[in-house]
Amino acid sequence: MTRPVVWSVAGTDSGGGAGLAADQRTADAFGVHLCPVVAAVTAQHSREVTQVAPVPAELLDAQLAALADDLPPQAVKTGLLGSAEAVATVARWVDRLRERGPVALVVDPVLGATSGAAFADAATLAAYRELLLPRATVLTPNRHEAARLAGDDTLPAADALPELARALWRRGPAAVAITGGDSPAHAGLALDWIATEHACGWLALPRLDAAHHHGSGCTFATATAAALARGHVAADALVLAKMATTHAIRHGYAAGRGVGPVHAQPGFQSDASLLPRLSWGEAPRFHVSPRPRPARPLGLYALVDSAERVRRVLATGVRTLQLRIKTEATPAVRDAIRAAVADCRAAGAELFVNDHWALALELGADGVHLGQEDLLALDDERRERLAAGVALGISTHSLWELCRARSLAPRYVACGPVWPTLTKAMPWHPQGLDNLAWWVGMAGVPVVAIGGILSADRFHAAAAAGADGVCAVRVLGDDPAATVPALAAALDAGRAEAGRTARPAWPHPSLASGFGHTTP
Repeated sequence: MTRPVVWSVAGTDSGGGAGLAADQRTADAFGVHLCPVVAAVTAQHSREVTQVAPVPAELLDAQLAALADDLPPQAVKTGLLGSAEAVATVARWVDRLRERGPVALVVDPVLGATSGAAFADAATLAAYRELLLPRATVLTPNRHEAARLAGDDTLPAADALPELARALWRRGPAAVAITGGDSPAHAGLALDWIATEHACGWLALPRLDAAHHHGSGCTFATATAAALARGHVAADALVLAKMATTHAIRHGYAAGRGVGPVHAQPGFQSDASLLPRLSWGEAPRFHVSPRPRPARPLGLYALVDSAERVRRVLATGVRTLQLRIKTEATPAVRDAIRAAVADCRAAGAELFVNDHWALALELGADGVHLGQEDLLALDDERRERLAAGVALGISTHSLWELCRARSLAPRYVACGPVWPTLTKAMPWHPQGLDNLAWWVGMAGVPVVAIGGILSADRFHAAAAAGADGVCAVRVLGDDPAATVPALAAALDAGRAEAGRTARPAWPHPSLASGFGHTTP
């Protein structure tokens, strides 16, 4: 496959730690082709930046012009630009590129060095605000850079980042991610606040006590651009950027007598320990204690719409059911849930109630299944009470939804639609067996396959991909007694083959982004 192309318009680092050197390592980890466009030259080593010189605007323009026809980018990332003229040159080229088609722009506003060296004067800062922020697909400042862009040189407290991100959002970028590497740890966590079209919240991973972290900001921004170039929407791109940056910090090393560089490496995206959690709101809450989980697999998971159908499916030997009644909580719905709870308890089956979580808690159901929008509508206290009160199943369709679901320690996550489905309209691309297998390896909880599972062959394939449970909806037909035996046999045969297929290296995008390649 042709590698996606990313232009990095940034500065050199003579010490090989940050800037274009870090960008190249990150591009290699993502399997994208990086075009390193020099916007500034720095003289620096591992302890200090001694000089910064922007390249002339005409030379920067010539580099971009040379690339435009032969190596057009799916994404452009900016780092150290060094002058207002460089900012204006980049803005003009982004506009020209976008006349031909979609191009993502990731702006890493490198305004100064950790050592204290200033990289942006007042004119350059104004150019960022006026020219790059309105064009940015994702803006990735640290706390101090975010405050300067918003017009305040005071270092904000970590809990002020959501409001600061909103202030920057109003200046035009489609998404903002304020990185928290320079913030105090919260409960041992390193937190980045993301604000995107699809998701807002804290991305969290355990904070690393790392001596070598030079270039981590460059890595995060380039990783975001690379993920966008691979076709992911901003929220998913930021999940992958968080993973890549943490992996790079883990593999930082000494080079010189000061802080050494981080080292992004291929394969990070298959390390389950790197998948972050995403908060549901502005409070960084991630520590819901999981309920003890039954040792048995979920197996054939029947979705039914009445108490009478619950009884018919139980008679076939199915022991995982979801009662899905898409109406208001009427007395008839209460009666149906009560009857289903009693029948499943008598049969030793696990019952999940869809949507009607309050009735499920009241009537003693084993579990509740909720979609992400339903959970977002609850406040933090009700979400945590729900997760502590029953086994929780959560729908997931994307990387950010998987990260968000994990913060509630669910009984399982549903991955779907695995195949195209007509059950309900949705914007998601089919996950396919590749994403299903990636979910299984990364989620850290049982994964249920759902969507378009209309034959015994698909039960076999989903189970072989590692799914703990496989959902049966329309495939149950009018007479479950006639259909369940073949489906159960196919599932058992597939389960016997689970683990023989290698997990895919990359998850493919599940939403159309308009940027970059959409296949792994």
